[in-house]
Amino acid sequence: MTHRSLGPEQPGHISVRPARMSVGPAQEDRWLLVAVAGVLSFIAMLDMNIVNVALADIADGLHVSAATAQWAVLGYQLPVVALLLPVGRWLDGVGPRAAVLTAAAGFGLCSTLAAVAPWAAWLIAARMAQGAFGAVLFVLMPVLAIRSVRPESRARAMSVPATLGPLGAVTGPAVGGLLLDHLGWRAVFLVKIPFCVLALAVAWKAMPRDGGGLRAPDRRSMTDALLVATGVAALLLALTLAADDPAWSLLALAAVPPLRRWLRGPGGRPVTGVLRTTGLLPAHGAVLSLAAGFAAMHYVVALHLQRDDGLSATTTGLTVLAFPLGMGLAGPFGGRFADRWGAWPVAVTGAALTAAGLLLLVPLGTGWSTPDVAWRLALAGLGMGLYGGPTQTLVMGTAPPDRTATVGSTVQLARSLGFTLGPALATAAWALAGGARAALALAATAACLSVLLLALSGGRSGPVSEKPDRPERTTDAAPATHH
Repeated sequence: MTHRSLGPEQPGHISVRPARMSVGPAQEDRWLLVAVAGVLSFIAMLDMNIVNVALADIADGLHVSAATAQWAVLGYQLPVVALLLPVGRWLDGVGPRAAVLTAAAGFGLCSTLAAVAPWAAWLIAARMAQGAFGAVLFVLMPVLAIRSVRPESRARAMSVPATLGPLGAVTGPAVGGLLLDHLGWRAVFLVKIPFCVLALAVAWKAMPRDGGGLRAPDRRSMTDALLVATGVAALLLALTLAADDPAWSLLALAAVPPLRRWLRGPGGRPVTGVLRTTGLLPAHGAVLSLAAGFAAMHYVVALHLQRDDGLSATTTGLTVLAFPLGMGLAGPFGGRFADRWGAWPVAVTGAALTAAGLLLLVPLGTGWSTPDVAWRLALAGLGMGLYGGPTQTLVMGTAPPDRTATVGSTVQLARSLGFTLGPALATAAWALAGGARAALALAATAACLSVLLLALSGGRSGPVSEKPDRPERTTDAAPATHH
């Protein structure tokens, strides 16, 4: 099966290549594979936050400073975010079965290596390798979900990883705390291994053999990866470290030259061409904005309940669980509603509910009871549950058939940057305005911006045409073949 390239090599010439990661109509629904996508999304996002609570114990156990132990978190987060775009381009030319098996096995192996680390350098190296495999999982999971079902069931399928992924991020600190109290810091890394083994067994048996294997990235792909990784890593470090010292924000300037060179080169032009011709830029902005609003809200509410209201960590944890509970309840319905009435109206409705919940939190005060906070968080969670799957369907369903992994990587990058940007901006707003209200107002503003951008995306996105108005010169890593 072949597809025309989004951008011809030269005007008047159509390049033809195998679309191994294409979103072709499934012959039958394989919900077991959708469940695998959900489980792997959960553990990949769980790893973004679960280690935070164990940093002090890691520092003591490995006899290193707190700053060195922090790299157990940054060592995973940096390659995840930095490699998303290069991984998306690479995955567009490889077999999905081989990619899923390799990524899940590598992720589990690196978790084991991190758990048995005898010294800090070992742990950081294992976490960086795990982050690289995590980047592959982040891009693969929506592609696996959408390819495993027929078109009329896509929103329901997409709701599984879109709901379970953020649930992993939210529940990470609670799960990590329980493991830390009862089993020690090494259990924080071991807890993901059974899920990886289960996912491997199911994928090995249930995924069809597509005849495609893995291939090593070529020199151009490696150059693209280095440029993007350098730029995104500088940006991510600036956002992370500026929370403690605003001077670190200047590091973001170092991201401009490599990203500018990549955007103007043969690796970046196809990515920007896909987003431009499909009209998906507003949708990506909506994903980033709502992720930033959600992350800022989660950070501020937990900090306010403990610092200003004096609640215990247990009471705070139980209160903020209202958000993931609401999200988990609404997630399956969001997919069903989107399959029946369309992805766009359901996504807008969900984002609006989340924005409403965050707006209701802005007047948060010390006189509020925990139920006062919890029902507002539950409302925001219900909105996020309705929003997640339909938004993924809206974006992935609009992607060209031979660019699904590329588009999957761009939307995951937008979400990851939002998760990082939200707490950093909330910390700055709290410090400048002297309270939680300003930080929550910022979170609510980001959520409202997401609603506006989603509304704009509904009138502009659509299936990509075979011949875009402005042809882009593209060069694919997969060799051209003719049938």
